[in-house]
Amino acid sequence: MDRMTKNQRSKNMAAIKSRNTRPEIFIRQLLFSNGYRYRLYDKKILGKPDIVLKKYNTVIFVHGCFWHRHRNCPKATIPEGNHEFWLTKLTNNEIRDKKINEDLIRTGYKVLIIWQCACVHRHADELLNKISTFLHSTDRYLEIGRSDLVVKQEKDTK
Repeated sequence: MDRMTKNQRSKNMAAIKSRNTRPEIFIRQLLFSNGYRYRLYDKKILGKPDIVLKKYNTVIFVHGCFWHRHRNCPKATIPEGNHEFWLTKLTNNEIRDKKINEDLIRTGYKVLIIWQCACVHRHADELLNKISTFLHSTDRYLEIGRSDLVVKQEKDTK
């Protein structure tokens, strides 16, 4: 059961931004402060990626864990109210994302997905290391979530 009225929920959902979100700004600052130069939201590229690094022929999507259904992430729940609507909407987002990623790779781009849960300051160094490694590799696709960063730190402390 939703704790908000229908009007409150509508107003809340309308306020959610699709551009210049905190995770995107975090990634942009991380890249720029480490010498990476990029373009934003290139409309000529399929899917209008959040960040385009032309030098590396790489596009970066900073995905919200809820909206893009990050697997095994506590932020990727399906609301109980209007469950069928949300399941359909979020599943369609997943299908669209997969097709866009496949098409971008087929046309020669490298695709990097950075999940919202990975955009935290205490993991910035590890995140930058993973991004940099990907940019200089021959890999065509990578997803980075919080668990990809935390697991490494836990191994180091054992």
